[in-house]
Amino acid sequence: MEWQILALAIFVGVFVLATLRKVHIGVLMFAAAAGVGVWMAGMTIDKVVAGFPIGILVLLVGVTYFFAIAQANGTIDRIIEMAITKVGDRAFFLPVAFFALTIGISAMGSPLAGLVMAPIGMPLPKRYGIDRMLMGIAIGSGLSAGGFAPTSLFGIVTYGTARAAGIDLDPLVLFSVALGTNLLLLATAYVLFGGFKLLHTRTADGFGTTVPRFSASRPTPSHPFEREGNIARGQKATAKTVQVLEGGEPPTEAPASSLRLNRNQIITVLCMAGLVLTVILMSILGANPDIGVLCFAFASVLTLCDPQSGKSAVSKIDWSTVLLVGGIITFVGVLQTMGAVALLGEAAGAVGTPLLAALVICAIGGLVSAFASTTGMLAALVPLALPLVASGDIAGWAVIAALGVCSSIVDVSPFSTVGATFVATVDADERPRITRLLTRWGLSMVVAGPLLLVGALVLPSSL
Repeated sequence: MEWQILALAIFVGVFVLATLRKVHIGVLMFAAAAGVGVWMAGMTIDKVVAGFPIGILVLLVGVTYFFAIAQANGTIDRIIEMAITKVGDRAFFLPVAFFALTIGISAMGSPLAGLVMAPIGMPLPKRYGIDRMLMGIAIGSGLSAGGFAPTSLFGIVTYGTARAAGIDLDPLVLFSVALGTNLLLLATAYVLFGGFKLLHTRTADGFGTTVPRFSASRPTPSHPFEREGNIARGQKATAKTVQVLEGGEPPTEAPASSLRLNRNQIITVLCMAGLVLTVILMSILGANPDIGVLCFAFASVLTLCDPQSGKSAVSKIDWSTVLLVGGIITFVGVLQTMGAVALLGEAAGAVGTPLLAALVICAIGGLVSAFASTTGMLAALVPLALPLVASGDIAGWAVIAALGVCSSIVDVSPFSTVGATFVATVDADERPRITRLLTRWGLSMVVAGPLLLVGALVLPSSL
């Protein structure tokens, strides 16, 4: 037992050390997994390396490559501009529009790519009389919901890890849980921050005012773990946006021709629709779609139609996340071989009931994720939560889905990348209030999230 406890202590210590030193967790995890596996568990190096999740690697590379092509050829920016233009001056629907747009972008491989909407959306409340918190929660909730799509990182890590452990978690069920939860949070934000009052107001500039146009070059994060880069790009984009909003010249309608999709963009939209429909159809038919392989197939079509975009997209494959998830899961595989995960299961059983243990682990996931990488928490806690469902008293899919969403809805905390970007993209005089409110909202999710999700998903399965 001493070796198992020491291995768990090393696992936690690597997380703490990587966070304090601001280095890549995956690098340290993989090295530590090799050391612990060979010297403490008596494993061969080949067996340690065999724990690297090849299936998740294919998913991440395929998904990020496909949507990197869509970004490189301008399709994503065109969709954003067309959607914002359709909203016009209807202030009530603007947070909803940004919620939906952020879902779409976050579903395209990297959840934090949805942060591209922050420097566009956060300055707009000044013009429309919307509370900045409402817009921030709309974007943050969209990011959380879209991140659990079958084609995005949170979803891939959660259901991929669950399936590897023998738990049948349907990707569409996971996405539905995340979407429903975040829709409820958005409705709550509308109530708390005056959203429904917008039904009776118009824009400050009078009737018929149109939404200002924005530059097509938006600060999309290159990968989800560049906190400083996200904030810096957000500040730069905010400065440009505020200049547009407060400039002397009135905004003009975008020419209809400028919003038209070119040939490559039309093909990209068709491929995106084809990918979604294929996944849904295969799931309905009871097949198990390999989303990574499907993304490679559709990406092959796009790169043949537009070789230049395909070439530039290769450099945007999210290798950082592949290494992060791979390093953590490899270490967890070593812990499982040593029996350390089973030891945690015994400790969870000592808590009392499986339902209470599920509440505790969901709260831990939310609390840690509010200050650290959500992806890292999912990769670490999903396998470690498996002993909770070993007895069969509660449904495994319900525990994993609850844990995943609980670890995501706290991301608006100003101590995480998402919340920090929101604070950076508002005016300096508003930052103290936004920081205070985001802190309260994020930490309240640490309590409200487990109570809501464990009560709605895990409790019914235990009756």
